[in-house]
Amino acid sequence: MYQQLTLEGLWKNNPALVQLLGLCPLLAVTSSVINGLGLGIATTLVLIGSNATVSLIRNYVTSAIRIPVFVMIIAAFVTVIQLLMNAYTYELYLALGIFIPLIVTNCAIIGRAEAFASKNPVSTSAFDGFMMGLGFTLVLIVLGGIREVLGNGTLLHGAERLFGPFAVNWQITLFSPENPFLLAILPPGAFLGLGFLIALKNIIDKKLADKAAANAPKKVVRARVTAEN
Repeated sequence: MYQQLTLEGLWKNNPALVQLLGLCPLLAVTSSVINGLGLGIATTLVLIGSNATVSLIRNYVTSAIRIPVFVMIIAAFVTVIQLLMNAYTYELYLALGIFIPLIVTNCAIIGRAEAFASKNPVSTSAFDGFMMGLGFTLVLIVLGGIREVLGNGTLLHGAERLFGPFAVNWQITLFSPENPFLLAILPPGAFLGLGFLIALKNIIDKKLADKAAANAPKKVVRARVTAEN
C-alpha cells in the first residue's frame, strides 16, 4: 500500500505533472527555488493535516455536507500555516503573497480529501497527503531551479527568507548575466518550463512502457519453461 502511494504521489499520479492541479500558484511563484520550496512545504503540511482530519471524521459527516466541511478543514489548516509563516518567515510570506491563502482552493487538496482520505484510515491518508505534497513540492523546486538559473544565473537566492540568517551565504552563482532573461522569470517561462517537464515525463513513461512490452514475451517463455520442467 505505502509503496503504491509513494509511486502515485511522486510519479504516476503527480498532482502537477499528471493531474495538472494547482497550476496557478505553481506557475506564479516558481521564479526561484526558495519560493517554490516554501509554497511546497506549506501545501504539503496542509495536505497531511487535512487528509488526516478528514479521515478521522469520515464516518460522522453525511454526503450532503462533506464538501463544505472539507473546505472548512482545509481553510483552518491554511490559516494556521499562514500565521506561522507570517510570524517566522515574514519575507517569504510577503514574497508568496496571495498564493498562500489560495491553497484553500487548490484542487489537489480537495481532490485527495474527497477521493482518498474520506475512504481510508488516518495513517494511510496522512501518508498519501505527504507523498502527494512531496511530488508537488519536487515539481515546484525543479521548475523554480530551472527558471532561476536561466533568468538570473543563481540557485538558492534568498535562502535566508526560509531558513533564517545563517543561510545568507547559501546562494550559488553559476553565471552573472548583464541583463536578466525575462522570459524565464515571467509567467510565460513558467508555462514553457512546465511543458518541458511534462514532455520529459511522457518520454520516460513511453520508454519504460516499451521496455516492459519488449520483456513481456521473455517472461512468458520463462514461465512456460518453468512449468514444463
